[in-house]
Amino acid sequence: MRQGENAQHVIDRVKTKLEELKPSLPEGVEVVTTYDRSDLIGRAISTVTDKLIEEMIIVSLIILLFLWHIPSAIVPILTIPISVVLAFIPMYLMGLNANLMSLAGMAISIGVLVDGAIVEVENAYNRIYLWQAGGKKGDFHEAREDRRALPDGTQRGRLEEPSQGSFHKVRLDALMEVGPSVFFSLLVIAVAFMPVFTLVDQEGRLFKPLAYSKNLAMAIAALLAITLDPAMRMLFARIEPFRFRPRPLAWLASQLAVGKYYSEERHPISHLLHRIYEGPCRFVVRHAKLTVIASLVVVALTLPVYFKLGSEFMPPLREGSLLYMPSAVQPGMSVAEAQKALQVQDKILMSFPEIDRVFGKAGRAGTSTDPAPFTMMETTILLKPELQWREKPRWYSSWAPNWLKRVLRTAWRDRITEEELISELDAALRLPGISNAWTMPIKGRLDMLSTGIRTPIGIKVSGADLSVIQKIGLEVESAIQKMPETRSVFAERVAGGYFLDFVLDRDKLARYGLSVDDANMMVMTAVGGDNQTTTIEGRQRYGVNVRYARDFRDDVDALSRVLLPLPGGQGQIPMAEIAEVKLVEGPSMIRDENGLLTGYVYVDFDTSKIDVGRYVERAKQAVASGVRLPTGYALSWSGQYENMLRVKERLKIILPLTLVLIFGLLYLNTRSSFKAGVVMLAVPFSAVGAIWLLYVLGYNVSIAVWVGMIALMGLDAETGVFMLLFLDLSHDEAKARGRLRTTGDLVEAIIHGAVKRVRPKAMTVCAAFIGLLPIMWSTGTGADLMKRVAAPMVGGLVTSFVMELLVYPAIYFLWRRKEVAEGPATLGPHGGNAELSAVVSP
Repeated sequence: MRQGENAQHVIDRVKTKLEELKPSLPEGVEVVTTYDRSDLIGRAISTVTDKLIEEMIIVSLIILLFLWHIPSAIVPILTIPISVVLAFIPMYLMGLNANLMSLAGMAISIGVLVDGAIVEVENAYNRIYLWQAGGKKGDFHEAREDRRALPDGTQRGRLEEPSQGSFHKVRLDALMEVGPSVFFSLLVIAVAFMPVFTLVDQEGRLFKPLAYSKNLAMAIAALLAITLDPAMRMLFARIEPFRFRPRPLAWLASQLAVGKYYSEERHPISHLLHRIYEGPCRFVVRHAKLTVIASLVVVALTLPVYFKLGSEFMPPLREGSLLYMPSAVQPGMSVAEAQKALQVQDKILMSFPEIDRVFGKAGRAGTSTDPAPFTMMETTILLKPELQWREKPRWYSSWAPNWLKRVLRTAWRDRITEEELISELDAALRLPGISNAWTMPIKGRLDMLSTGIRTPIGIKVSGADLSVIQKIGLEVESAIQKMPETRSVFAERVAGGYFLDFVLDRDKLARYGLSVDDANMMVMTAVGGDNQTTTIEGRQRYGVNVRYARDFRDDVDALSRVLLPLPGGQGQIPMAEIAEVKLVEGPSMIRDENGLLTGYVYVDFDTSKIDVGRYVERAKQAVASGVRLPTGYALSWSGQYENMLRVKERLKIILPLTLVLIFGLLYLNTRSSFKAGVVMLAVPFSAVGAIWLLYVLGYNVSIAVWVGMIALMGLDAETGVFMLLFLDLSHDEAKARGRLRTTGDLVEAIIHGAVKRVRPKAMTVCAAFIGLLPIMWSTGTGADLMKRVAAPMVGGLVTSFVMELLVYPAIYFLWRRKEVAEGPATLGPHGGNAELSAVVSP
């Protein structure tokens, strides 16, 4: 396939061409597909598309539940599909495909796309309720033109200006209050994800489509938050119920288009949240210092858990097929032996019920990019759908009906895993003199192209002498083979190739009147074969190749008796008269990296039992204690480990850059380094939940996990900004009304800012959190990769939200207490300020 082509389109065109060629094939001839990547593409797209739909439905239900008002909920609900659909337009113009990663970028941002719309409609909801409670002063929707007749019979127009309390102005003021802050909060999320674009090499090509699609969807959502969302709210919001007949239909229309507005105290969801949150909030404010110390202890206790996490370059992307790549330990395998080994391997593989078809290859293809000897074999294994795999009984297997099993197996798998299948295959294919290696077709090709290593880990031995390199490789093989985690290890016999040499004696050649070319031509013709002529059969041409029969060339003695014709027809002489025929050993293939000769040691281990980072640490210890390197020779660890180290160095730049960008944006918004620093506390708070969830799920730290961490930083900044702004608004409102004289008044103002506005904060966090859950319970192709991105976001959102609700009020109290005198509240709970419920959200 040419670079830049779409794989799915190319495969479809190839299939179409094969269908066109079918009638022209000879009878009994059939073209059998041995590997088809389009099935993998289709399954991956189907998985992420299903999750997108599930997320849209779940987030919509969350919005309806929290707002408890259908007309208000329609705006954010419509924002989700509109943002997603419009994001495909710039993606198309940029040449981005709709693949697993680009669609995953939209999937992880579904819950965040509606944050702006949620805050806007929630603020308008509260404003409209207060306007209703205030008597609907100036209740009309638009200016009215009063036309009066003049004495001459003409009319004069007079435009009455709407009063400050008109419904139209209430909606407009509510939307204008939050528009800039909403746009800024979405901008923080988008900009915080920008450092992902600095990734390079394999990880850059994989995650840049995700970053593009996520940022494009967020940018469109931010644009809709200040254009379409206010327009829909202004055009379709109503305050008066319908009064047409029949009355039941009018009542239904009023529920759908008008609804009922509740105060924060009487709103069903707000009332529940206030009861849950007010007690803990008062406790943490009264014990502010203890709360801050406890939060620091929680963060500190999480650090040891982080160091217990494993590490890897990339989580597994199950392709639905396997690539078995064994190597013969000793070089010099013949064509017949390679064919026999392939047949035995294929027979064993096909005995497993999970395998649909196998196709083995030994030697090199007709291309210079695949210089593989007969000792290196490749077998592509196509697997059946997982539902046809052997059953692994679970607690529900004996009694649950099929429809219930489909639901339960998402949490409790009732089929053997791919790791278990590979372990069984590896145990069954323990053939003498052959070392096994297991990977997947696409993954194996990418690994070989990027590092040259086809196994999870490889060791490159570099030096000046191939025989010494081979000796070191064998010592490394022996040391690593003793490790219990090792599945197989194979050191290339770089100096162990077999060659048949004809050493010509030039003096004897001259005595018989022969040249070196004459002798070489005879060797080539007799041993290797040479095309002597071409036969013509219609439009077809066939070369006629001539060489000695096998009996005359099957050993060294027979080759020594090969007869060479003398010039001028003077007779023939045996090859032994003019050359020494002998078998010698030498390098079968010479590798050269960084100006040094190199040999590879391939290491395969079960990645489901131990991570790459820990395995390499133990392997390095084993090699250091069992192998002594001569001067001028070096070992370098490659494969996934090499990629992992490259990403680690890149992240040392990316993560600080992300934090600096977020802090800079927060400072521009708050104009206070203290406030920006307080908001940045959300980063360690979220790390607590992210790390613990990764630990519980058994996930390793990988580039996918770090991408999820980077996305989480933007979400944390948004929720932190909301919380701090609510506290600021409540504090400033109380101060402006002269109701902030003592620490008791300050506590009531903080409680009001935190508790009375908990619903919009909980709504945005729940939309983002629950919107990610369909990814966490997915099991299809590509789910493992998406889960690693979503897991830190899921865990981090929980702890950051809980700790922000509890720690931010305590920090705010410690910061502001110097402004007031010590003493109890002077005006009762909440400072007696019922109007503070009108405080706007960001």
